[in-house]
Amino acid sequence: MTIYPRIRIAIIAVAAAVALAVAPQVQAQDHAPKAKAWAEKTLKGWMQDAIVVEAVKAQNAKHAGLTQDKIDALDKQWRAETKGGSKPLIDSVVGNALSVWLKKREAESKGLVTEIFVMDDKGLNVGQSDVTSDYWQGDEAKWQKTYSVGPGAVFVDKVDQDESTQKFQTQVSMTVVDPASGKAIGAVTVGLDVELLMEM
Repeated sequence: MTIYPRIRIAIIAVAAAVALAVAPQVQAQDHAPKAKAWAEKTLKGWMQDAIVVEAVKAQNAKHAGLTQDKIDALDKQWRAETKGGSKPLIDSVVGNALSVWLKKREAESKGLVTEIFVMDDKGLNVGQSDVTSDYWQGDEAKWQKTYSVGPGAVFVDKVDQDESTQKFQTQVSMTVVDPASGKAIGAVTVGLDVELLMEM
């Protein structure tokens, strides 16, 4: 009777060892150059599309007078809406034309892109392929190291393992630029499947 718990413990130990062995291998690979190259080749072109530029500029104008207190209130509302019930704020973003367009770009990537969301000049979501946990990204590196830096900025985050899919992912972010003026107007963050990225 005592063999079964021992076998169970052995199996758990082996599974844990394999997971620990695989994670460093994935993280040890330098994913940043490939993520940056993909951003420059593909993401930059996406962000120059009129649907992106016009949506960001329109929201910048709409939110021009927004105070930090109002931003915090909107973020709090978004977080509450993610937990269920009525979702007027989330629906207004996820259901807009830009979000529909971003969902198509994600679908066309054949698994490489795991999420994509565009932010305005305050770090608030403009459009997204999937519902984010919060509405305001202005306090995070994905926005601070792109929009705040200016045109041409690209930020690649560390590799994380997604709890639901068990896949290794990273996020690459870059500044969204108005092609007409050359000025920074927002930012974009894209989740990438690292294993597919490294095969490119």
